[in-house]
Amino acid sequence: MSWSDGIYPPATAEISKRRRELAPEIHQAFEQFSRTVFADGALPKKTKQLIAVAVAHVTQCPYCIAGHSELASKHGASDEEIMEAIWVAAEMRAGGAFAHATVALHRLEALHQHPAP
Repeated sequence: MSWSDGIYPPATAEISKRRRELAPEIHQAFEQFSRTVFADGALPKKTKQLIAVAVAHVTQCPYCIAGHSELASKHGASDEEIMEAIWVAAEMRAGGAFAHATVALHRLEALHQHPAP
C-alpha cells in the first residue's frame, strides 16, 4: 500500500475529477442535492453540520468526519459543540445495541418456552 497517512487513500482533486467523469449527471445531481440539504432552512447551516458530524461518526466515514467537522467549525460551531455532537453519536450507537437487546431477549424467551427437540 502506498498511502503514507493510513489505511484510507487521500481525497484528491484527481480522484474527484475521475468520479465526476465516470458519472457526470449523477455527480452533478448529488452535488446539487448536497448544496440543497446543507443550505439554511428550518435548521441553520451550523446545526445541519453538527448533525452531519454526529452521523459521520455513526457511519464511521473518515472523509465525512474531517469534512463536516471543518464545515461545522466554519459555520460557527465551537470545538465543544462539535465534541458534544460526537458524544450524542456515541450514545446513539451504544443505545442501538442496548435497545436491540429486546430482539435477543424475546428470542431467548421463545426458545425457553418452546425448546428445540
